Amino acid sequence: MSKKFSLDKILKYLNLQLKVKKQIIIKNIANLDASNIGDITFCSSSKYLHLLKTTKASACIISKPFEKYVPSNCFPIISQDAQIDFIKVSNLFYEKFVLDYVSKKILKKNFIKKNFLNISFGENFICEMGVKIGKNVKIGNNVIIKENCIIQDNVNIGSNVIISNSIIHKDVNICDGSVIGKKGFGFKFYNGELIRVPHIGRVIIKEGAEIGSNCNIDRGSFSDTIIGKYTFLDNQIQIGHNVQIGNYCMLAAQVGVSGSVIIGDNVKIGGQAGISGHLKIGNNVKIGGKSGVIKNIDDNKTVMGYPAIEFREFIKKNMAK
Repeated sequence: MSKKFSLDKILKYLNLQLKVKKQIIIKNIANLDASNIGDITFCSSSKYLHLLKTTKASACIISKPFEKYVPSNCFPIISQDAQIDFIKVSNLFYEKFVLDYVSKKILKKNFIKKNFLNISFGENFICEMGVKIGKNVKIGNNVIIKENCIIQDNVNIGSNVIISNSIIHKDVNICDGSVIGKKGFGFKFYNGELIRVPHIGRVIIKEGAEIGSNCNIDRGSFSDTIIGKYTFLDNQIQIGHNVQIGNYCMLAAQVGVSGSVIIGDNVKIGGQAGISGHLKIGNNVKIGGKSGVIKNIDDNKTVMGYPAIEFREFIKKNMAK
């Protein structure tokens, strides 16, 4: 990130009439809990006030009632719609991340064979600049690895796979046709204008995980999408942006996980189940096939149905019919 803007310029860009007593330089955008000096962040919900109170950001876009919670080190930017204004600012810094782009900096086959140790690849393999590939990596036909991705040792990548904005840890298996690290589903309509959310996060797939055929894993918007160690995804699964899935989980075919869901360890999800966004699924949870999850689930629960309820209750209701 090389761009930087004065806070005065950002306020002018947002058409906000606020006075800054001293010059503040903004170098990046960040979530409340990940921000540091030089960052701008936002808070649009009371459930994040505990993070607002301790943010290290130099400026924070908020609604008027939240002003009293902003720490002294942070300049409060009073906004009619904090989320919309934050998205606008994020486009200043990361315009090229709004849509996926094609790099013309492609490594030649001879360079790949010379500089990457013990890797094999099929026909039509495209590898862009800045990619790091470990030892004993196997890559199929028609694979694209986009710039600055990291592929660690002993990774197996099937044919017709596209990987961008991702870190793939060792011993991961990615089956044919999967797309990993593309932009997420993020946009807003505001006053008749379409405002796209830039997705600047990554996908991180940890050691020993497996991604089935024709899966789609979106990169994070302002944080990362994470697939835990030895977690297995079956075929045709959709993972939305900012999702975090724990270790040793199993997701059956056609599961859909909406954005910003946090899933614990050792979770099992049946085929065609759907999980609404911004939920927390505890450890050791089991979710039955074709269930629709619309609220948080505590540790060790087994649920089924739509809306998903505890399994015993589901059986009672259906036996009564």
